[in-house]
Amino acid sequence: MNRTSFSKAALFSLLLSFVLLSCKTNSPEPVKGLITEKAMVVSARVEASRIGSEILEQGGNAFDAMAATELALAVAYPYAGNLGGGGFMVYRKANGEIGALDYREKAPLSADRDMYLDSLGNIIPGKSTEGATAVGIPGTIAGIFEAHRKFGSLPISAIIEPSIKLAKRGVIVTKKQEQRLNTHRKKITAVSGDNTLFSKAFVEGDTVKYNALAETLQRIKDNGRDEFYKGETAQKLVDFIQAKGGYFTMEDMEKYEAKWREPVVFNYKDVKIVSMSPPSSGGICLAQIMTMIEPYELSSFGHNTAKSIQLITEAERRAYADRSYFLGDPDFVQIPQEELISENYLKERMDDFSFEQASSSDNVGYGSVEFVESSETTHYSIVDQFGNAVSVTTTLNGAYGSKLYSDELGFFLNNEMDDFSSKPGVPNSYGLIGAEANSIAPEKRMLSSMTPTIVEKDGKLWMVVGTPGGSTIITTVLQTILNVHEFGMGMQEAVDAPRFHHQWKPDTITFEPGAFSPELLENLKAKGYKINENTTPIIGKVSAILITEDGKLEGGADKRGDETAVGF
Repeated sequence: MNRTSFSKAALFSLLLSFVLLSCKTNSPEPVKGLITEKAMVVSARVEASRIGSEILEQGGNAFDAMAATELALAVAYPYAGNLGGGGFMVYRKANGEIGALDYREKAPLSADRDMYLDSLGNIIPGKSTEGATAVGIPGTIAGIFEAHRKFGSLPISAIIEPSIKLAKRGVIVTKKQEQRLNTHRKKITAVSGDNTLFSKAFVEGDTVKYNALAETLQRIKDNGRDEFYKGETAQKLVDFIQAKGGYFTMEDMEKYEAKWREPVVFNYKDVKIVSMSPPSSGGICLAQIMTMIEPYELSSFGHNTAKSIQLITEAERRAYADRSYFLGDPDFVQIPQEELISENYLKERMDDFSFEQASSSDNVGYGSVEFVESSETTHYSIVDQFGNAVSVTTTLNGAYGSKLYSDELGFFLNNEMDDFSSKPGVPNSYGLIGAEANSIAPEKRMLSSMTPTIVEKDGKLWMVVGTPGGSTIITTVLQTILNVHEFGMGMQEAVDAPRFHHQWKPDTITFEPGAFSPELLENLKAKGYKINENTTPIIGKVSAILITEDGKLEGGADKRGDETAVGF
């Protein structure tokens, strides 16, 4: 090589190195969430996350923090946090022991399958969605006390006290909270009266004090679980519900029990997933989707490419078609769980899948079954300094539940009765057909999509994840896990990433608005996929925790809401 060519080659190499270095320097670093050394709580409000974290700092464990965080959400996040609702908890102890707690609401003893139908057999609009007739027996207090009874370490009085103080001190209204209250104020006032607390127009920066709720929590602190189900609070609640035309009685309250369940456990490649079992459809549906996509090299397709979206969509389509037909309260219906999540069955489900052309939901089995579920829920994830983890999703069902607020007791009541099939086999007022497995019966628990989930890797805790979002809960949890496992994202990056959703029917893919390129959408349309371009929903608001390679914790607090990670 002569001197001139050497100089040109050297110069070219130098320039190339400079360009590559510049690109590397200028490329944005992945967003990182809060990193802590020992423990973390991620929830929908900073006040709740802080109270949960403080309980851990005082030496409490994840189950103590669960109770504290749940109660704090009832104060700070009345949109979905609650005393008047219910939920599900999945846990993993430091020794690897796993389990699940079902404190889902129940139908009252007087319930029957036709209770929301008129004399002609038609669904009565609003009866299962608004006011006292929509309310199921609340399970939240039973869930808190049952988790604490079995695993708690601090006195329950110390766990309840911070939420009493928060209720008295008041909670500052955020911009998102102002918007939610504005959206629902008219309906809340119509159901609960002109003098109810939330008939007032609160704006960002206002402080809302919950003195009635503080008094209710004080009675529970003094008298324990029975105060809510057998004591003065129970009687006040029953009197209130009955005066408003609702159905449940003191006997309903006294008979309510939270129930321990076996979680759904399955493997996906090199990780183990632990998720919620029926009466939630979440765990089984998640297992079906992940087992259907497992044979494919998803990571090689690329994140949110047409090929990866196709694969995930087609697996979702098939899982959601099975979901409501087979699933309900396992105390009332026989569920073929092993068959539904077996590799052979799911391989057959994907036999007709092709990357060349979209499947049709009309041709995917159980094409006449669906149920409606509201998207307004909340989730929190906790890892303590001892290595225990809990994943908890809790709800009132609709935004502010039934919109029925007890000013005497200081909390909203759920409208979970709407999650039953009001009229199995016949289209309801939404044009959707309900399944017999989820028909109404006394003391039955209604089907849910809540998917609190824990992921293990190499036999160790790796991820705690969950979200609100109604039927989008399952697909949001799925994509959050895949974002980390398949595409190498950190926790916050995985939570922030754009999401899409398919639930079999309606046969459309819903994309987060403005987050996917027109070229990608056109590509999918050309293959026969129908794109939902008219609605602009928020698909989930994830609260998640990842154990990083160096053993630290990274929080994923969803930017779509007020979610906040706090830890130490």
